[in-house]
Amino acid sequence: MKLVWTILATALLLACGDKAQTLGTPAQDTSPVMGTGKAYAVGGWKQGDKASWEAQLKARAQYGQNDYSRVN
Repeated sequence: MKLVWTILATALLLACGDKAQTLGTPAQDTSPVMGTGKAYAVGGWKQGDKASWEAQLKARAQYGQNDYSRVN
């Protein structure tokens, strides 16, 4: 009887174990400059052009997504 309770307790503890926390993002074969191939890209950015990609990142960091510069 003790063996049954031990097996049951072990099974319950294993069922409540922590699941693996691996990232689900696949590796990209191309650089981010190449874009996604979708039509929803920003108008001033040309997919595959690194200079326009860097300019869009700079503009986004300065004006759009930097809360410190928006508040001050």
